[in-house]
Amino acid sequence: MPKVQALSSTSDGFGALPKPLASRLNKLGLFREADLVLHLPLRYEDETQVSPIAGAPLGVSVQVEGVVLSCEISFRPRRQLVARIADETGELTLRFLNFYPSQQKQLAEGTRVRVFGEIRGGFFGDEMVHPRVKTVREGEALPAALTPVYPTTAGLAQSALRKLIDRAMKQVSLADLLPEGLRKSLRLPEFERSVRALHHPQPGMSIAALEDRTHPAWRRIKFEELLAQQLSLRKAYAARRARRAPVLQGSGALSGPLVASLPFALTGAQQRAVDEIARDLATPHPMQRLLQGDVGSGKTIVAALAMLQAAEAGWQAALMAPTEILAEQHFRKLAAWLTPLGIKVAWLAGSQKKKAREAALAMLASGEALLAVGTHALIEDPVAFPKLGLAVVDEQHRFGVRQRLALREKYEGSDAPLPHMLMMSATPIPRTLAMSFYADLDVSVLDELPPGRTPIVTKLVADARRDDVVARVRDACREGRQAYWVCPLIEETEGAADGGAVRGGKGRDREALQLQTAVETCERLTAELPELRVGLVHGRLKADEKAAVMDGFIRNEVQVLVATTVIEVGVDVPNASLMVIEHAERFGLAQLHQLRGRVGRGAAASACILIYSQPLSQTGRARLKVIYENTDGFVIAQEDLRLRGPGEFIGARQSGSALLRYADLEMDVDLVEAARSAAEELLARQPAAAAAILDRWHGGRSEYLKA
Repeated sequence: MPKVQALSSTSDGFGALPKPLASRLNKLGLFREADLVLHLPLRYEDETQVSPIAGAPLGVSVQVEGVVLSCEISFRPRRQLVARIADETGELTLRFLNFYPSQQKQLAEGTRVRVFGEIRGGFFGDEMVHPRVKTVREGEALPAALTPVYPTTAGLAQSALRKLIDRAMKQVSLADLLPEGLRKSLRLPEFERSVRALHHPQPGMSIAALEDRTHPAWRRIKFEELLAQQLSLRKAYAARRARRAPVLQGSGALSGPLVASLPFALTGAQQRAVDEIARDLATPHPMQRLLQGDVGSGKTIVAALAMLQAAEAGWQAALMAPTEILAEQHFRKLAAWLTPLGIKVAWLAGSQKKKAREAALAMLASGEALLAVGTHALIEDPVAFPKLGLAVVDEQHRFGVRQRLALREKYEGSDAPLPHMLMMSATPIPRTLAMSFYADLDVSVLDELPPGRTPIVTKLVADARRDDVVARVRDACREGRQAYWVCPLIEETEGAADGGAVRGGKGRDREALQLQTAVETCERLTAELPELRVGLVHGRLKADEKAAVMDGFIRNEVQVLVATTVIEVGVDVPNASLMVIEHAERFGLAQLHQLRGRVGRGAAASACILIYSQPLSQTGRARLKVIYENTDGFVIAQEDLRLRGPGEFIGARQSGSALLRYADLEMDVDLVEAARSAAEELLARQPAAAAAILDRWHGGRSEYLKA
């Protein structure tokens, strides 16, 4: 293997650049010269040839050259700059709706220019709108390579970015850091050759292979990116294994009676997970385990037994959930199971009254309460755990890395052992995602459902047939069953349609709109179903009001529960056999699967009706087809990953781990597997090479801890 070269001193930052320029680069995630080398093009433009104006194709980007015949400011229908150029074959109009005086000067009559853009038919003939313009001399040579187009930000022109990247390519070491044998076994080109080819592709290189990232140069870059990710995760795993944790040796004094009192037997998968967690808790190293299982697979009892093992060893445990409804469901269930065993469970939530909160805090601080359940209120001051041995986080992808770490750090004391951590997710994780983003975790999988769960029939219904759905709800309730009616997400954006989460705009405005929709839906259903009691639950409801509605639904005093997505997870009412979701096309696959999982928990036949609006987008149609045809959470999760990408799937904007910029987990499975095995080999045998690869890709950000 070639000698590992350190990056040049110029890669330590942008100290020589003006602060505004450095700030714009920082917005792109670029902090060093080395980062610029790895800032690769989104696409390419072919400026290596000039098309005659008359023969230039419409609707595609093309370059033409001509002499300016005229240039003037027009005020019809709005102020704009209009120029006409001509070559020996014809004429073309250039139109600028926003322009600077310098552009008008550049297009002075008689000037020879090359313009690049898309030609389209206009009212007065063919035209280009906002083309890129370059002043040239007659016969001036054309570029020898394709022109790269980079991701950029406001105030940072492509030309400036190209100059910065070209300068960095000369200043930063482009040494090949992979062992020669590994590189050749994977048939990967050298690093320097690859980055030069991607920044400056030569004529004859396939634009399609470059832009769909199948070119060998792209495969080299993607492998090294994946390798850097794997190295970082393995280092984080090793760093945690080196920390001290309390040894929570269970006696069975509490867990035994709980299992004996349950009205059901643990499934094989549950018992396997319980045993795996028990072994981890009994070691002096911090457990970092992910418990994943499909909707209804029984994760809560597994977590309860883990928390009891901590209690048996004389340590405290805390369970944190992202929403108050989910946290309260956990509290009710755990209190019902554990109170008969003499275990006090403290409850903490943001909406709690002061007196109740102070009582819960006192129970925790004194050690009287060995278990705590709550929302993010658990990690706020002055919550104190004198002896926290286990932190459990449900729906872990909904919390940011700082929140997860904050729960773990709640144990007071100098040189305190690090609590064990168990994370739970009801969204099954596809294999490629587990190999990449969760490579630093141990994983337990609940891959079988408890007996007695009834199959759920899924139906797709156009919104024009809403009255038929209301009639179906009436019939189900007359038979003694209950129904959910979930209101749609508001202000659908592309992100919402594809990811199931609304982004952009003002969050509170969207929340208010969704609340308004829920209120209107409740009023309408109350009028349409006068013989039934319709309840409403949403995120802004006061805790006691929310509890009253949920209690009424649990006791069948409320037959129809209108809700926003706050009931997505955790709600368990066996008598509810019908789930109706309005505007289902606006939800992500994971959300639809979670919501569907709220029914089918009793003996009655259950159904989920997805009401959609027409016309459906291509993505919306694909998503509804997947949820209609599949009930297996792992299959749905794989499709969700394909449609949304890993960033949305795991909430990686908050995860604390670096998002993959170039590798595709669906297309590059072979590279993920190769990077995973290569990472362990490098760390064991060539740590200097591993450190250099980490520095190249992550710089000072490589030592993140994935919580």
